[in-house]
Amino acid sequence: MTTTAPAPTSGVPVGPGLSMFDPIFVGIDEFGQPVYITLAYRNLLAGGEPGGGKSGLLNCIAAHAALAVDSRLVLLDGKLVELGQWEDVADAFIGPDITEALTVLRRLQVVMNNRYAWLRAHGRRKLTAADGLSVITVLVDEIAFYSATVGSKQEQEEFVALLRDLVARGRAAGIPVVAATQRPSFDIIPTSLRDLFGYRAAFRCTTPNSSNIVLGHGWAEQGYSATDIQPTNQGAAYLIAEGGVPRRIKVAYLSDSQIAGIADYAAWTRRPTRLSAPAGTAGDWEMAA
Repeated sequence: MTTTAPAPTSGVPVGPGLSMFDPIFVGIDEFGQPVYITLAYRNLLAGGEPGGGKSGLLNCIAAHAALAVDSRLVLLDGKLVELGQWEDVADAFIGPDITEALTVLRRLQVVMNNRYAWLRAHGRRKLTAADGLSVITVLVDEIAFYSATVGSKQEQEEFVALLRDLVARGRAAGIPVVAATQRPSFDIIPTSLRDLFGYRAAFRCTTPNSSNIVLGHGWAEQGYSATDIQPTNQGAAYLIAEGGVPRRIKVAYLSDSQIAGIADYAAWTRRPTRLSAPAGTAGDWEMAA
């Protein structure tokens, strides 16, 4: 769930003690209170015009995932530079290559199926922090690049199908998806895909229809329209959680130098285990290769 509360004074781990099962700080609300989301069992979709602040949200989540002790990162970035600073922390970093993107999504599908088989064998329905398996966080910057720009029509359709399957089934298997797009239109984000995201963030949009495509039909008519966000107010967005009401937030911003510092430290802490499974786990990411 998404929460607004005074900043916790105790019991919140920091630095290398973070977990993907902990609340993730993403910014503040219109009253100046911190906003947290719990991503381990949810997915997040961010949409809005270029320069609205989507990459800031992705980098905020990537920073938490990079510092978490139970996290693996899979990054897809058609522009190479939005998530590129996290490359040394990621187990897979995909640039403008749809063939490689499809290969990685197929591997993730195998991992997901293996995890569900393991859960079934143990009479369980979802992974928990006590299982010792890492949360594989998948970040996709610009869905439209892979679904409508690069590659053949067949490859684009396969990408959308694999992404939809991962969003639909991945969360209980510890594989949340965070995706962003500059083109919030029905051909890029069909309703069948949008409604699978537990969290949706609408940054500035040019039309009420584009805002509704991200948040859900009818919210713009009720006064929650991302067209109200001023072009100069970068990082402002409407955030909605499952069953909730959109709320105005301001996403936390990390500068390039801050990202570089966090990524460098995270890569250093991950040296012993980044290319092999943590002790006591099944090593399913490597086995799926």
